[in-house]
Amino acid sequence: MNERNRRVVEESRADGGVVGDRFEGATLLILHTTGRRTGREHVTPLVYLPDGDRYVVFGSKGGAQTHPEWYLNLIAHPEATVEVGTRTVRIEASQITGLERDELYARQVERMRSFAEYQEKTSRVIPAIALEPLDR
Repeated sequence: MNERNRRVVEESRADGGVVGDRFEGATLLILHTTGRRTGREHVTPLVYLPDGDRYVVFGSKGGAQTHPEWYLNLIAHPEATVEVGTRTVRIEASQITGLERDELYARQVERMRSFAEYQEKTSRVIPAIALEPLDR
């Protein structure tokens, strides 16, 4: 994990899921995935969009031309864990496509304008992933 992400994770854990700086006011979770090649745990802080009882995350990677590693790991190993606030939740990931993806992405753009800029920077369609709790 890079130093910036490490600081965000530490701050989130110390303050019950609240993070300042560029994430101030954003809904943030900490995603634990299994590496598709290594089998090792990877920890990534992500902004999410609440959607009913699921968390929707977007593989923006800041508008890069390639998908983020956490996304590729979830495709290979869809069962994972998230930390949301002070709770730890087992989830199963599934890709959202088509009109539903477009509507959810538009909702995220309304919340955080930077997501529009990410899509403008890349030729790929930024994937949307639903993280659905396994223990309901």
